[in-house]
Amino acid sequence: MTRTEPLPTDQTRDFALLQQLPPGHVSRSRRTLFWLLGLLLLLVGAVVTLVLYLNNFEAEEETRRRAADAQWLEQSVQFHFRRLEDDLLVLARQTVLGDANAPHQRAKTLEVQGGLLWREPGVVLSHGWLAAGLTHDARVGPERWQLDWTAHPANAQALATMQDTTRGLRRSAYAGLMQQADGSFTDVLWLAVPFFDRGQFVGNYLAALSLERAVRSLVPAWFAQGHSVRLVVDDMGPIPVSASADHPYRASMNLPGPDLFLEVAPIGEQPTTVPRIFFLVALLFLAGMLTSLVALRRDFVKRQQVQARLQAEVALRTAMENSVTIGLRAWDQHGKILYVNQAFCSMVGYAASELVGRSAPLPYWPADQADELQLVHRDVITQGTQGDGVELQFQHRNGPLLDVLIHEAPLTTADGEQLGWMSSVLDISERKRAQRMAALQQDKLEASGRLVAVGEVASTLAHELNQPLGALSSFANGLLNRLRGGNITLDELEPVVTRMARLAERAGGIIKRVNAFARRRELSRQRLELVAVLRRVLASMGDVQSGQVLLVNKSQSIWIDADELMLEHLINNLVANALDWAHRGSGLAQVRVEVDGDRRQGLASLVVADSGPGVSDDDRETIFNAFFSTKEGGMGMGLAICRSIVEAHHGRIEVGRDPELGGARFVVWLPLADGPAVASTLPTPLVAPGVP
Repeated sequence: MTRTEPLPTDQTRDFALLQQLPPGHVSRSRRTLFWLLGLLLLLVGAVVTLVLYLNNFEAEEETRRRAADAQWLEQSVQFHFRRLEDDLLVLARQTVLGDANAPHQRAKTLEVQGGLLWREPGVVLSHGWLAAGLTHDARVGPERWQLDWTAHPANAQALATMQDTTRGLRRSAYAGLMQQADGSFTDVLWLAVPFFDRGQFVGNYLAALSLERAVRSLVPAWFAQGHSVRLVVDDMGPIPVSASADHPYRASMNLPGPDLFLEVAPIGEQPTTVPRIFFLVALLFLAGMLTSLVALRRDFVKRQQVQARLQAEVALRTAMENSVTIGLRAWDQHGKILYVNQAFCSMVGYAASELVGRSAPLPYWPADQADELQLVHRDVITQGTQGDGVELQFQHRNGPLLDVLIHEAPLTTADGEQLGWMSSVLDISERKRAQRMAALQQDKLEASGRLVAVGEVASTLAHELNQPLGALSSFANGLLNRLRGGNITLDELEPVVTRMARLAERAGGIIKRVNAFARRRELSRQRLELVAVLRRVLASMGDVQSGQVLLVNKSQSIWIDADELMLEHLINNLVANALDWAHRGSGLAQVRVEVDGDRRQGLASLVVADSGPGVSDDDRETIFNAFFSTKEGGMGMGLAICRSIVEAHHGRIEVGRDPELGGARFVVWLPLADGPAVASTLPTPLVAPGVP
């Protein structure tokens, strides 16, 4: 049954009966009306209380807003005056350390890069440099300096105090407001910025400022629309900057020297729209309550219909859960089981009543794996499982062990709050049993393949045994002849016997290496010089004397950690394979062997290229597989053994086409003895079947 299907006939008749008015419906409606009137009175009282509270809140908020606006303006004014002081300090440095034109060039630059007060027209009335030796001389300095100095005695005293302050306190100072000859005040304010060179006072850079113009420039348009700002001097009348207003807030400009204040007051009153909006919202809510009461009965009937459908869906879902073969288990975030389905109960042999409410250790855990399962259980209830799930072992109530695959998903409520985890438990015992059987068969195949590989290696390394065994036979026959002839002394006998012992030991070592290779034991690694080993192997091949093999050594010395016997077999097999295919090419048979070392990557490279027909693109993917051969009558084990030897040394082997000779190009990468570990940088090796 889906949500869109019509209800059955019997359910429809039941819902129709519910829609009929019962005998006590009228009395219940009256009680509902009385409750509604009570709620209405309560809502009206709450709205009135809310309006009174919001009026008081608006008054407090307006006071706080005024104080915040004044504090913002105060900080903005202080910031821009400090920026102007920095601009004048730059001019002072240019004047002292630069040439005569440097101050003018800097001033021209500051028109673009200076602060707001420097760029605003009419703020800086005059500026210039006043050296230290001319501190109280009114005849030098900026052009307005002498006029203000001589205009009134109070001006001279204030300007002299300003200069003494900059020299004594080593900081910027202000003087003003300047007075005219009749004693009236202007809006001119002097700023002196001292400059010290190596701790010695050099002089002041002076600037005459129009304070009224500066304040106007510092008050943004959006601020002036809602506030009036006045400049107030201590013990003086206010200097108007904009229209006045009631309830002002006074903020100090904090300029070293004069006591200047900004009086900020809001313009007009902000309408108290918030209480009205809340009152309107309350009325809307009241109307909504009346409307919802009308719709409540219809909603009740619909809820009954939805409840019937939900019960049908729950029954259907329960039947589905009981019919599946996958075990379902739910638990909370503390590890307590909340729910199990019938498939899970059948899987472990316990009833649902025996499992619900249980916490770790759980009854279906094997006793010998309880500690391990406890750790896994703690991780699962903390972070769930990854995409591949977790493989564990459960124990049936009757004793058999089960291999299971568990996937966890968060168990959440409708609002997204996680309650715990929902588990799907899949019995993979048969799959694991099949995998174990396949692994056993694979081990048998690999054992057979290793025996085949040993046969190939043994046939290839047979010539290594011929030399020590032949030399040992020659020494034995010669020693026997001299002993029979009686013409040998004990001193002559000892080195011959020692040489024979070494040859026998070498032959035994070769046999042990082949045996170790067949049984997959550890290789006998030692520090080897790759070029020397390569020269020795090439020298033992007769084709080298004919000039068909060219050795290119790009590094002086390349040391690697390798098994010498396996390395010699690798080189011999690659070069012999290259010589064989070089003779099958259309031109002159040539083989080039290159060796190089990359210290940065910690790898040594061995390249064997030939002039043969090369390896086709289709065969490059399978050329290193066991029993794959492109030669007529070949066993297909040579390159497979080469790859096994390279991978046993944590290296890799690649095949391509040589750009110069045109044939096959085999590249072997082996880690350097003193290089970094490269196992993590190498790709995953493709091990040939039957090759160790």
